[in-house]
Amino acid sequence: MAEERKLHYFGTDGFRGEANKVLNFDHAIKIGRFLGWYYGANMGKKAKVLIGKDTRRSSYMFEYALCTGLMASGADAYIMHVTTTPSVAYITRIDDFDCGIMISASHNPFYDNGIKILNANGEKMMDDTLLKIEEYMDGKIDIPVAEREQIGRTVDYVSGRNRYIGYLISMSKYSFKGIKVGLDVANGAAWQIAKSVFDALGAKTYVMNDSPDGYNINTDCGSTHIEHLQEFVVEKGLDIGFAYDGDADRCLCVDEKGNVVTGDHILYLYGLYMKERGKLLNNKVVTTIMSNFGLYKAFDKVGIDYNKTAVGDRFVYENMVEEGNRIGGEQSGHIIFSKYATTGDGILTSLKVMEVMLAKEKPISELAAPCVFYPQVLKNVRVKSKPDALNDPDVQAAVKKVGDELGDEGRIIVRESGTEPVIRVMVEAGSDEVCEKYVDDVIAVIKAKGHIA
Repeated sequence: MAEERKLHYFGTDGFRGEANKVLNFDHAIKIGRFLGWYYGANMGKKAKVLIGKDTRRSSYMFEYALCTGLMASGADAYIMHVTTTPSVAYITRIDDFDCGIMISASHNPFYDNGIKILNANGEKMMDDTLLKIEEYMDGKIDIPVAEREQIGRTVDYVSGRNRYIGYLISMSKYSFKGIKVGLDVANGAAWQIAKSVFDALGAKTYVMNDSPDGYNINTDCGSTHIEHLQEFVVEKGLDIGFAYDGDADRCLCVDEKGNVVTGDHILYLYGLYMKERGKLLNNKVVTTIMSNFGLYKAFDKVGIDYNKTAVGDRFVYENMVEEGNRIGGEQSGHIIFSKYATTGDGILTSLKVMEVMLAKEKPISELAAPCVFYPQVLKNVRVKSKPDALNDPDVQAAVKKVGDELGDEGRIIVRESGTEPVIRVMVEAGSDEVCEKYVDDVIAVIKAKGHIA
């Protein structure tokens, strides 16, 4: 049997790393070169590729590098400029592009960046195509350059972003008139889109962190620092708040009392709303192994079934497609509504939460209340080698010991990040103190064995 090849540049969410250190402009040129040829000359036509980017400084460099590679291979590059990941997925699909590219490192700091490739359906690119790209990047494949009239061009495609905004507005069944909404756009890709949508729907919109300068994306703001939106909602007396990450494919909420409403809460309240209207196909919601015990207990009480996938919205989406499920997502706020989108969409998620609130005429705090979550502590450990740390016998023994001691009263999950050189250690148990102790016990072993970077 042939040995299975593994990706070594592309992870679960694209090729990501520190700009010009892990991911550099030469990589971007080569990715553009391959895609331009693969979807163009290789198929006897001129390729059409869509590109979007977030607000980080290096996104401009990667945008031009990708365009250079695409044009050199004969493709036309359509540029949406600063926009969200879900907008690239949507426009790629409805405007018949060969593929889409999003330049973003999502929730990572400004000095990181990433290149995420989407297929013609707006879905994350298949591994077999990514493997071919990697072979070209490693010099194992030769491809020709375009000449004369076959050389490609760039096309300004900001109109695509505007049509996506129109699409989002059309998704709402209700007017938001009289509703006070807070938005933390993380100095990222949502800064020109989210407010436009909420304003058009009549909300009284209050926005924070909407002055991107190339360096402040995700810095002490957005869904990874939701404490600022919590304060903002209470201070302004708002009805609800929404926080996005850098590329706006995830959304977390804050209720009118200033409490965080996680992705798990959203899966519960919208899943129940779908069930009540007979819209929850298969009577099932797709979650990941990181969803809280409390979510499953809440589902059990209302008779909703669920699947658990590996961590990553990619695996959630694959499960949804395979079984025909309509809603799935992650605690972190990646929520996928498969009837409307092929990827997590933070702004769409906001609109769906608003829909439940307005349809039931209840505050978000009341809608989320049935989910009583177990305390959970998650710590990230930056390591020299993720496989070495995870496969260390002493680390595995420490993890097993914690699992045995927790028994049926909790759980431990130790896994590697798909996008960073990080091991994530998570414990759920009856108290924060117990969680903290067990997480620290495992991290101490990782540190003692010399795996810390």
